[in-house]
Amino acid sequence: MKLLEVKQVSKRFGGLVANQDVSFGVDTGQVVGLIGPNGAGKTTMFNCVAGYFAPTSGSILLGGRNIAGLPPEACARAGVARTFQIARTFTSMTACENVMTAAMLLQHNVARARRAAMDWLAFAGLERFADRPAASMTISEQRRLAVARALATQPRILLMDEVMAGLNPSEVREAVDVVLKIRDKGIACLIVEHVLEGIMPIADKIVVLDRGVKIAEGTPQQVSSDAAVITAYLGD
Repeated sequence: MKLLEVKQVSKRFGGLVANQDVSFGVDTGQVVGLIGPNGAGKTTMFNCVAGYFAPTSGSILLGGRNIAGLPPEACARAGVARTFQIARTFTSMTACENVMTAAMLLQHNVARARRAAMDWLAFAGLERFADRPAASMTISEQRRLAVARALATQPRILLMDEVMAGLNPSEVREAVDVVLKIRDKGIACLIVEHVLEGIMPIADKIVVLDRGVKIAEGTPQQVSSDAAVITAYLGD
């Protein structure tokens, strides 16, 4: 059984079809890239999996349980965490306090939540920022902080929305290293990404959306040579 199974999911906003009958799966500890041109419906699919949107139709199974339509907090308790394309940190709070807010989902003791937060900051290479305000961190560091905060909820799957966008090559390598460490802990990663040179070498599988429809699924090598994918990105 797949850890995550998206089955025939559609999402409509009035007459706009953002996703149409999309199906794919993610195994435990697997890195899956969700790619496609602008307007392909990638973030809408993320929002459906994470509980921000209820699908119009279809099911989303996590460990065999249908979580489609559950609110974000229920999805988080079920084991789904996500980051956003624009890092959403509490800028007036320290890095440790940022991660503690997420750790409190499961750790109802402040001291234990702080210890958990410090562990995840170290995991993301950010322990030196523990007592500094998040506002003092670079964009790359704030994105890793958002990852540490998401991981503090102890997810089974982490949804990462363009974690590498706008980063320089060394920052992309740092982001890739964090993804590989997450995979090594047995946590699945579903990653929306436009920086293909970052996601292609580390993904076990790539799912390609175009105008809300899945047009390809396979290994990075299979997808990169798929005629429909080439057309979607480069045109006829």
